Amino acid sequence: MGYWILIGGIALVSWLVSNQLKQKFKKYSQIHLRNGMSGKEIAEKMLADNGITDVEVISVKGQLTDHYNPANKTVNLSESVYSQRNAAAAAVAAHECGHAVQHAQAYSALKLRSALVPVVSVTSGMSQWLVIGGLILGAAAGAGFGYYIAIAGLVFMSFATLFSFITLPVEYDASNRALAWLKGKNMLTPEEYKGSEDALKWAARTYLVAAIGALASLLYWAMQVFGGRD
Repeated sequence: MGYWILIGGIALVSWLVSNQLKQKFKKYSQIHLRNGMSGKEIAEKMLADNGITDVEVISVKGQLTDHYNPANKTVNLSESVYSQRNAAAAAVAAHECGHAVQHAQAYSALKLRSALVPVVSVTSGMSQWLVIGGLILGAAAGAGFGYYIAIAGLVFMSFATLFSFITLPVEYDASNRALAWLKGKNMLTPEEYKGSEDALKWAARTYLVAAIGALASLLYWAMQVFGGRD
């Protein structure tokens, strides 16, 4: 019961933050850019200003599906960002280019996160099941074999938690780079800049909630495993 209360509470906070983020982007999508540039054009200019010539800006389907792919060096902008000319689109486009700049400059946190991607993709889906399975086996077999299975599950879960926390400086740094460029190059009016800044702050909070949730879940299951030991 305690676990579900914990997960429910975190899910509620996550929903509230996500909903607020959507509302912010909707609001700032109404602030049209004085310079008339689209998200694609904003991204291409930021890349050029940072001397990056080997990254392509492309459009992808979906909403809030924007991301930078270091594997094929593409800035992927959602349809609502790629062709739109507003403060929200400028914020997202510049943020994703912030990741491209991190990649070009070999930003250490981004390198570490990229190295963890293949590990987390394998371990995250099975970690909780290993812990639960280990606890069941431990209860039935005297906590021997099951205990070590549960420990393996906790180790796997810790990779996902570590990934979530490494993501924080990566995302905050990309936003800081984006805002510094937007302001330094006078790309936006004060009103447009304020909207872009606020939108990126709320986007960053979604990663913070995810990291806290991952840590809370890891600590809960760790207490279940180690709390059952004599």
